[in-house]
Amino acid sequence: MYRLLLLILSFSYLSMTEAETYAIIAPRIIDGNANTVLENQAILVMDAEISAIIEISQIPQNAVRINLPDTTLMPGMINAHEHPLLYKHDYQNAHLQGSSAYKALLGLSNLQRLLKSGWTSIRVMGDGDVYYANQDLRKVIDAGIFIGPRLTGAAHYISITGGGGDINYLSSEQSVIADGLIADGPDEIRKAIRKEIKYGSDWIKLMVTGAFMSVGDNPKNIAFSPEELAAALEEAARHNIPVAAHAHATEGINQAIIAGARSIEHGSYLNEKSIALMVEHNTYYVPTIYIGDYYAHSDKLLAQSKNDDFYLSFRDDWLKMIGKAHRAGVKIAVGSDLCGYAVPSAVCAREFATLIEAGLSPMDAIKAGTIVGAQLLQWDNRLGTIEPGKLADIIAVPGNPLNDISVLENPVFVMKDGVIIVNQLDNYSALPY
Repeated sequence: MYRLLLLILSFSYLSMTEAETYAIIAPRIIDGNANTVLENQAILVMDAEISAIIEISQIPQNAVRINLPDTTLMPGMINAHEHPLLYKHDYQNAHLQGSSAYKALLGLSNLQRLLKSGWTSIRVMGDGDVYYANQDLRKVIDAGIFIGPRLTGAAHYISITGGGGDINYLSSEQSVIADGLIADGPDEIRKAIRKEIKYGSDWIKLMVTGAFMSVGDNPKNIAFSPEELAAALEEAARHNIPVAAHAHATEGINQAIIAGARSIEHGSYLNEKSIALMVEHNTYYVPTIYIGDYYAHSDKLLAQSKNDDFYLSFRDDWLKMIGKAHRAGVKIAVGSDLCGYAVPSAVCAREFATLIEAGLSPMDAIKAGTIVGAQLLQWDNRLGTIEPGKLADIIAVPGNPLNDISVLENPVFVMKDGVIIVNQLDNYSALPY
């Protein structure tokens, strides 16, 4: 029965990829480039690409019309910081409880839910997996065996012994595999990076400082020595692989920017110098704000007190600095850092509202989750905007997100690579749930 179901799903997906010409019609289009909305036009899609944005009167007779009244069309959303395999809130314990195969199956289900919620591309920033489940998921999605978002990213986050990617709450008598990839000294770090690349990572994730949601480390501490950090960036650059730096502490942020990290993740204690350095080095910034709001005042984390202390005492200052960074010209991308299997997929889109709270306009927040994310991933030649020649990753949301950003939590239409994934107005879903 299981093999029959796989055959049915594969056949259904292949049949959907047969060439069609679609004309997608909605009152408004946010194309990801302009600062204004296009009105009463249609997007023409042929095969996997956008072929034109045209007047409704110019729609070819052979086109299949998809009418989406009272909606706004926009590029598929790009989540630049996610952990799809995490399946419990208490992730450091769950890491030891589930096999890689189990996590891969849950991860596939989770990724399909995320796709239905409008996330057509996802960058994995390391995951709680001993092996390389996300890299295998990318292979089967790219091959068309299963439907899912476009994936890129790192298999693991590389951490020092005792750092944010280590398990620091067991006795010295216990020997367990940490949720991060542990490497100490330049030689171990180089070897870890080579192993990541060997098994399919196309990003390297470095835990440059401690973390807020792991036990026994301090987010204000710098983890890697200057020699270790330099070796990591040099090794990744030799393989033409970009580096994402998890960094909370101010000096860790600044060291990572100067060393050549393509993106700073979180950046909780950035300062004026950090902002100037990011502008100078063209470093992208993925702040991941809403995850702290989601877990504040809960009892779901082993390191709950660290998370609560920051969000009670420092959150407002941090948001002001994010706003300053944006006004200074830092490229800010959306990353949720939150939506594993245990979290509803709609929650991811709340990151847009936190960016608006930090000072971005609604249009700039939407760009942070579309074109800026595509630029970060170096995919902007084919993704991130609605324009001829780009891949047809298109979503529709009810109403106008510039007036109510929360509508991004519930797309009514999702298309990836020219294939319709969801059309709620026609009660259609390509996925079996």
